[in-house]
Amino acid sequence: MRKFMVLTCCLCRLLSLQAQQTQKPPLHAKNWLAITGKPLAATAGAAIFQKGGNAVDAACAMIAATCTMWDVLSWGGETQALIYNPHTGKVIGINALGVAPTGATPEYFKSKGIHYVPEYGPLAAVTPGTPGGICTMLAEYGTMSLKEVLTPAMQMAAGYPIEAQTANSMERGKERIKQWPYSKAVFLPHAGQEREAPEAGEIFKQTDLLETLRKMVESEQQALKKGKSRKEAIYAAYARFYTGDIAKEFVRGCQEQGGLITEADLAKWKVQIEEPMSVNYKGVEVYKLKQWTQGPAMLQMLNILENFDLKSMGYNSARYIHTVTQAMQLAFADRDFYYGDPYFAPEEPMKGLLSKEYAKERAKLINPAKNLSPALPGDPYPFEGKTNPFTGYLQQWRSNKPLAYTPPDEKYMEKLWLGTTSVEAADSAGWVVSVTPSGGWLPACIAGRTGVGMSQRMQSFVLDSVLDPFNVVEPGKHPRVTLTPTLAMKDGKPYLSFAVQGGDTQDQNLLQFFLNVTEFGMTVQEAVEAPNVNTNQLYLSLGGEDRTPKPGSLLVNSNTPDWIRRELIKMGYKLMYEDRTSGPVNAIYFDSRHGTMWGGSSNHGEDYGVGW
Repeated sequence: MRKFMVLTCCLCRLLSLQAQQTQKPPLHAKNWLAITGKPLAATAGAAIFQKGGNAVDAACAMIAATCTMWDVLSWGGETQALIYNPHTGKVIGINALGVAPTGATPEYFKSKGIHYVPEYGPLAAVTPGTPGGICTMLAEYGTMSLKEVLTPAMQMAAGYPIEAQTANSMERGKERIKQWPYSKAVFLPHAGQEREAPEAGEIFKQTDLLETLRKMVESEQQALKKGKSRKEAIYAAYARFYTGDIAKEFVRGCQEQGGLITEADLAKWKVQIEEPMSVNYKGVEVYKLKQWTQGPAMLQMLNILENFDLKSMGYNSARYIHTVTQAMQLAFADRDFYYGDPYFAPEEPMKGLLSKEYAKERAKLINPAKNLSPALPGDPYPFEGKTNPFTGYLQQWRSNKPLAYTPPDEKYMEKLWLGTTSVEAADSAGWVVSVTPSGGWLPACIAGRTGVGMSQRMQSFVLDSVLDPFNVVEPGKHPRVTLTPTLAMKDGKPYLSFAVQGGDTQDQNLLQFFLNVTEFGMTVQEAVEAPNVNTNQLYLSLGGEDRTPKPGSLLVNSNTPDWIRRELIKMGYKLMYEDRTSGPVNAIYFDSRHGTMWGGSSNHGEDYGVGW
């Protein structure tokens, strides 16, 4: 036993030494940090900070800038945020996710022979949420005007040198883009040529979007001239987007192309300011948005893993990988069946799902020598003193034979990883913002002459109650999404702020990042670059018809030693390998000892941070 412990300790030290050799340096700051998935957007956040804005102002500017760059999201998408308010000491949740439009019912889609809501086009669209999210965050918690915060995005809409990643996405998706006249006019300026999309470095102009943003700013400025307060003026811009001429053109353009969104849908929708959910993991209070996201699944994972001595297992040892993977699979099984819109009946059993007692029962299912396949939803209702009303559906899940293993193909993995961006901002006054905005990615369908791409998030609904009785599509309802920013508090102060792009991998990567810091003492940059594992044993939230779990399918890093691979295979895993498996996490660590901030910016793609 002693020999085993020495070997484990040596392995931990070796891997720790390897992790310290980061590809990007950590960011150090005293006054502010702005980190996001695009260099130009991080620069927009820095510009706002330099003008005296707080972290909320900067975060809004970064969201607006990334929305103007299209590759991973656009203005018609959705914004999910956590904000720490230093004046109240509270963490606030921002739900700026759109809802299903009038006419969006299971019967409607099934009548068209559709088993899942389409991935792309007008029928995939929920109501746009990001314009309202930016306005609400800015009005309630920012300090600047909408005009000041939108200036970088408006300058970009007037024309900016497009980067290769986005330009090439337009070219790859051009056949689909050509189905939609307003998208074609924006994304394919060289129609008829061999390359119809812009080239990298070419000035990319969006005159319709610029006009939409100009109208919002115009409404704000007119309200200010009438003596309205800063907050009232920002909400005047909000109103113009959702009830004024912008709304009319958006709806006209949506319906012209076959979409369902009505003017009433836009007028009824509103941003929800919520109290987030949290659990305590070994003295750290971890906050997530409610069950309209997958965020509480990470809280469940932490509750389960609290029953194990992870540190003694050794970082990314076979036993550690297996234990973490099992916790993820059990939590995702509950996510797949129990999560949905808390503003619609039936009520989700979140008290039971997040109870420590339920987690202990789930932890007992983990066999240290074998992968649990299939991982099934549990029954959290007794842990909140209730009887489960869906035992019939649960029985159908449990009576199904285990799925035969089919290797994930490239298309499947694209759906699993389908990216967005993340936004992290903090300032010396104590404001902290973590955001995972998304929706309206390429190839996007633009609604009329607004320049606004419609969201594709309605595909995250199900059409059959057996799959998830809480997440069946219904007009006015939020789909259960993968988007999941995170804030962590320690000793009553901000400790970590982190988020990641991706689909169903998000809370897998965020869990491992968090454990890297709290269990293995990594710096924030080491933690964002450290290898992760990803399980495919879950139902996909995005994609076409093939969303079923891949039993035992596990992605590990190409540098995983042979003896660990053999152990995992013996446990029943089917392994896939990638050179980089960290997940594009962006994060801020708050160094309470020195009163400074550490920024971690992913080495996975174009993520970028600026600090001062």
